[in-house]
Amino acid sequence: MRAVDDATAAAGIVKGEESDVADDRVDAVDRADLAAAGAQLGRQPRGVRAVAHRCPCGLPDVLETAPRLPDGAPFPTLFYLTCPRAASAIGTLESSGMMRRMQARLAEDPDLAEAYLAAHEDYVARRDRAAEEDGLEPLPRDMQSAGGMPGRVKCLHALVAHELAAPGVNPFGREALDALPEWWADGPCVVVEQREEPIGGREG
Repeated sequence: MRAVDDATAAAGIVKGEESDVADDRVDAVDRADLAAAGAQLGRQPRGVRAVAHRCPCGLPDVLETAPRLPDGAPFPTLFYLTCPRAASAIGTLESSGMMRRMQARLAEDPDLAEAYLAAHEDYVARRDRAAEEDGLEPLPRDMQSAGGMPGRVKCLHALVAHELAAPGVNPFGREALDALPEWWADGPCVVVEQREEPIGGREG
């Protein structure tokens, strides 16, 4: 497991670094969670709105991100998987041919196609609502949602992240999630160490 020396430093909040989390979101998203996500990803997460799901170990495993990054660039992936163990296990499913089999079933099963379309519409609606709450211009309605929805199966990581954030919504995300091992069984994937402040405040 990788260790983070200082939670706030990893979140990009001290030492002269600027965080990609808006000022009003720094208070809404716990700094230790930002640090954990940074350690999981190996980089500072961008445009974080909230922790969308927590792993049974207690750490974030899905972040909700703003539809537009601080520089205004569109970011269509609302739910972003951060846990490296979950990501690795999902990669194994992808390499097994699961997405190809799902794609074939999508063409043959109208009920499944309808449920997958509903998942796409749910994703876009949540993304539009996030933009409205943040006072951002919504992304174009014809922009992709995630994972290939509604007509293709391209990324199980995105579909699983959607299902973790909104249980019961994404049929392929649910199938993939059910096929995964308990990635949290060996404990947290990263360790975030917080420095205790000296009595009376920071020295120096």
